[in-house]
Amino acid sequence: MAVSAFDMFKIGIGPSSSHTVGPMRAAARFAAELPPEVRCRVARVRAQLFGSLGATGHGHGSRPAVILGLEGELPESVDTTTAAARADEVISGHRLRLGGASGIEINFDENTDLVLHRRERLPFHPNGMTFDAWDEAGAVVASRTFYSIGGGFVLEDDGSGQPSLQHDARPVPFPFRSGEELLEHCRDHRMSIAEVQMGNELALGRTEEEVREGLLHIWQVMDGCIAAGCATSGVLPGGLKVRRRAHRMHKDLAARSKAPVVTIDPLAAMDWLTLWALAVNEENAAGGRIVTAPTNGAAGIIPSVLKYVMTYLPNAGEWAPVDFLLSAAAIGAIYQQSASISGAEVGCQGEVGVACSMAAAGLCEVLGGSPQQVSNAAEIGLEHHLGLTCDPVGGLVQIPCIERNAVAAVQAITAARLALQGDGAQVVSLDQVIKTMMMTGKDMSTKYKETARGGLAVNIVEC
Repeated sequence: MAVSAFDMFKIGIGPSSSHTVGPMRAAARFAAELPPEVRCRVARVRAQLFGSLGATGHGHGSRPAVILGLEGELPESVDTTTAAARADEVISGHRLRLGGASGIEINFDENTDLVLHRRERLPFHPNGMTFDAWDEAGAVVASRTFYSIGGGFVLEDDGSGQPSLQHDARPVPFPFRSGEELLEHCRDHRMSIAEVQMGNELALGRTEEEVREGLLHIWQVMDGCIAAGCATSGVLPGGLKVRRRAHRMHKDLAARSKAPVVTIDPLAAMDWLTLWALAVNEENAAGGRIVTAPTNGAAGIIPSVLKYVMTYLPNAGEWAPVDFLLSAAAIGAIYQQSASISGAEVGCQGEVGVACSMAAAGLCEVLGGSPQQVSNAAEIGLEHHLGLTCDPVGGLVQIPCIERNAVAAVQAITAARLALQGDGAQVVSLDQVIKTMMMTGKDMSTKYKETARGGLAVNIVEC
């Protein structure tokens, strides 16, 4: 099995890949896969969200995501400008179109049919959810359990107690689940990490032209998200009333760049980098169109670092976004297969830490780094995020999430530049730091793993 770059980078909707994208996808799957002879009998559907989904679902957009999913909407195609209004219409009108326009209309009471269990969790993963459907007589006609494991990936409970993610089963020429296996392919075939990932993409049914066009489209959506964030002012939704800063910051930086040069600011590029990261995550927090990279909560890091490449490294070439994203995806695939990218499972080290690692790898690749140096950059990017907690204030993907992306983008550039100064030899390998992340995540108290019951989530209120 192989993880495609198009698995790691998915176009979706904010504010959370695990709490918005995953539940929407699971709900849509439940509705779509009801057999016709069963769907026509359904009179009521109930969704129950457990663990982190139940604890922070209100702030993370899980409720409207489930409603829209039951109506057949998907994260990659839902209209972000009307999604919230449609969910409100279902709630106020107490009627839901199960399966969308071609489905059936049923009664829907948010108080009884969409239950968020704040203190209960299912055994396999903290992001668990169940869907049940009844007929008019009150008999259960369908029941399924899903887990949103981060990055928009969804597993169904298969009764084994350890369900696994079903990737494309077609064989690939360069299978890998660890950093060492990836480097072995690079050594044995004298290929870069981007070339190894491209070889696997071709085996999954796309032509090289299709892969390049698809990844360039991903970059265009990322760049569009940056532009939208820079162009939008106001206050983010939710009770915190967080002001959007990217718009004002963009105006200030643009004016500064046009002013007569008196002194050269050597850190101006860092100002733009942080702006771009803020812009993406403000769009995400507002429920806008976003690219999961590899999660929504960490979606600003890879786009901002890639924007840095395209703005400040003109010699990188027109295919730089492709090589950047292929290398980042290869590193992300290791985390996705052998570790975790779920804040609810391992804390924010698994989201912002992993995104920083992926961005550092992508930057090191386009700067001409060897596979060993790229792996070293990825290792540095994660190593200095070990133990990072996921403590969203108010259960919203705003504080500290937005600024955290900006800081991690700077760290990604530092990691890549540090790696390029060495020969790739590592005292701590990428695989060792990934193993350490998982061990740290297991040791971390549950309250620091996307429950809004620890860290800043409570101390900012107490202060």
